[in-house]
Amino acid sequence: MPYPEELKRLIKVVESTREERVERKKRNEEVPFLNLDERGEMLQNHPDVKEEGRREVKVGPSKGYRIAHEMADVLEAKSRVNPADIDLSKVDFETDILIIGGGGAGTAAALLAQEQGCKVTIATKLRHGDANTMMAEGGIQAATKGHKDSPYYHYLDIMGGGHFKNVPELVETLALKAPSAIKWLESLGCNFSKSDDGTLKTIHGGGTSRKRMHYAADITGAEMMRTVRDEARNRSADINVIEFSPAVELILNEHGHCAGAVLYNMETEEYSVVKAKAVVMATGGCGRLHIQGFMTTNHYGATADGIVMGYRAGIPICFLHTVQYHPTGIVFPEQAEGILITEKFRGSGANLVNIEGNQFVNEREPRDVEAASIIKECTGKGLGVPTPTGKLGIWLDSPMIEMLSGEGTVEREFPGKFILYKRFGIDISKEPMLIYPTLHYQNGGLEFRKTGETSLPGLFIGGEVGGGIHGENRLMGNSLLDIMVYGRIAGETASKYVKNDAKDSKLTLEHVVKYNREVEKEGADEGRVAPMLLPDYTDPRVREKQLTTKYLGTMR
Repeated sequence: MPYPEELKRLIKVVESTREERVERKKRNEEVPFLNLDERGEMLQNHPDVKEEGRREVKVGPSKGYRIAHEMADVLEAKSRVNPADIDLSKVDFETDILIIGGGGAGTAAALLAQEQGCKVTIATKLRHGDANTMMAEGGIQAATKGHKDSPYYHYLDIMGGGHFKNVPELVETLALKAPSAIKWLESLGCNFSKSDDGTLKTIHGGGTSRKRMHYAADITGAEMMRTVRDEARNRSADINVIEFSPAVELILNEHGHCAGAVLYNMETEEYSVVKAKAVVMATGGCGRLHIQGFMTTNHYGATADGIVMGYRAGIPICFLHTVQYHPTGIVFPEQAEGILITEKFRGSGANLVNIEGNQFVNEREPRDVEAASIIKECTGKGLGVPTPTGKLGIWLDSPMIEMLSGEGTVEREFPGKFILYKRFGIDISKEPMLIYPTLHYQNGGLEFRKTGETSLPGLFIGGEVGGGIHGENRLMGNSLLDIMVYGRIAGETASKYVKNDAKDSKLTLEHVVKYNREVEKEGADEGRVAPMLLPDYTDPRVREKQLTTKYLGTMR
């Protein structure tokens, strides 16, 4: 729907200050960056600091760790399956490497594993490519500009953005491998935005000291996913994809190594057994848990399944006490609520302004500072913009980009969002967008090493399901980089494991039996089962089967 008259009246206030703000930007006289003390004070407005939003986990290898209630709920739950009902002697699929998750990390892992001579099976919850990779818009960081930048500066930016809590060896690998990841994607046909002379375009992102953000308009993730998915489909002789079949439990062997998974067919409601010499976990994030009730940018299947399965198998979790709320999610029109508005808008010159039309924060602050500033402006200072249903937001003044870079820039550089808003009768080259922080990224996850290995032999990690790279806050452009760098590493390392270390022996789900007993002993589950698989937005009295924390499916 177009902006109602009340919001159009408030837009006039934004327009009254725009020309002055544009001139200040041209003179580099914007709101200054906060110093470290000021950042610390501002972060007291961030949802992560609310102790009432967390509790100690009662079970598992990280027992006692305080994390979000919603995340604790899925860890303090029994398995969806009764291990006694699974006949592991009847194997439905056998493969060298099973990859759980069909997004960017999983698909990159599949390509590298196939190149090492392995047969690969991708098991994905929805369709191949239905993942947060598709939802990512703004760009991918890499120090490709020679004398102007280097992995050294990239490393420092990542560490600083994560409050220097990151695992250094993971950050070092990410920064060093970034340029080769861009080169690899280009070799596969990824269409990054380029200047007339053929060089890759780059812009700043929040927390970056150099312009190293490569992008494909405002659909960078979709373009990257298209590239790797098409390549994987072209190698179908060695890469088999099983869609609508999420994994619900890892399978171990008698040596205590990971040796496959139990899948659940969401169409037939049947379970099946996959035997594998190695497993790559690439299930992505947890946005659909709606932590602290926030809207989310995440795709429909982002329910922390990989963390649940890996945790049950004994892998500790880390950095899950922090969650990233993207500063700019759509809050109006409500039909598009939660959808990401890429940071590239701010990198291209758009100001964040309050109900009085005033800029209140530098738009290139790290995401946690930016989100906290917006929340403070709305709920602490009372300067948010009310929507027709009583929610609050802040203006992202996209028409500034036209004044700074010329008419037609918004439609050319942000075609995805331009078309989306046009459907609601809003022209974002002429009218600002109304935004509010939205649950975006799982900063933490399962512990893993720079080789992609975990403490469980035979299980490897790629992408958002792993924790440690980003510390307590991720900078823009490092998630698309993470899935490519560590997806590729996981595929390559898993292939070496298959050839040199994999052991064949009897399959077992005994770890699940033990975990269920621990949950029972602690009285923690309250009738829940996990992985959740899909969020429930229905009345359980009407559609019981959609209540995925209770409905189990059918053993046939």
